Amino acid sequence: MAERSAVGKMYGDFAPKLAELTDDVLFGDVWERPGLAKRDRSLATISALIALNRTEQLPFHVRRGLDNGVARDEMIELITHLAFYCGWPNAMSALRVVKEEFEKR
Repeated sequence: MAERSAVGKMYGDFAPKLAELTDDVLFGDVWERPGLAKRDRSLATISALIALNRTEQLPFHVRRGLDNGVARDEMIELITHLAFYCGWPNAMSALRVVKEEFEKR
């Protein structure tokens, strides 16, 4: 049996189908498609989360982005750029989360 993902550990007993779809479809298929590099998928995902002010999911994707080759300076520049398109409050909220994740590394 494969080791359970973070989603599987947190919600697998409560919402097994959603955990399965997250692991198998989202991260097993969508993130593995060859049309975009994982680095680019990380930038797109982080941008979407910032624009939608989804700071709860942002820490995971910031760590994943760093692991996928997105540089710290690029993330800061991304947030600065997005402030003009998705709003200053969203950018400032994201900046707090990103800073915390950088400090953990």
